[in-house]
Amino acid sequence: MGQVMKLSDVVARLDSLDREATIYAAQPWTSESSAVVETEPSSGGLPEAAAQCGMAYFLEVFVAHDFVEDWEASLDKSPSAAERCERLIRYAVDDA
Repeated sequence: MGQVMKLSDVVARLDSLDREATIYAAQPWTSESSAVVETEPSSGGLPEAAAQCGMAYFLEVFVAHDFVEDWEASLDKSPSAAERCERLIRYAVDDA
């Protein structure tokens, strides 16, 4: 079972996470939402850890990582950890 942490902590660790894994988080999504990073079950649906905690699909790690990397490249200065998390949440809600 994946370790439950805050979504902001997951976003802060994107570079070190398995790119094949998926992020699941409790809604409504905020930086304080409980989140877990797990491999998506081959049968589909939610992994047991995410289901037990009432979480929903958020984004695949590789999508989150690539989005943040591309977004940061377009900025004049590096965003704070909070700004990075909030922008990724907006992407997951509005564009993914």
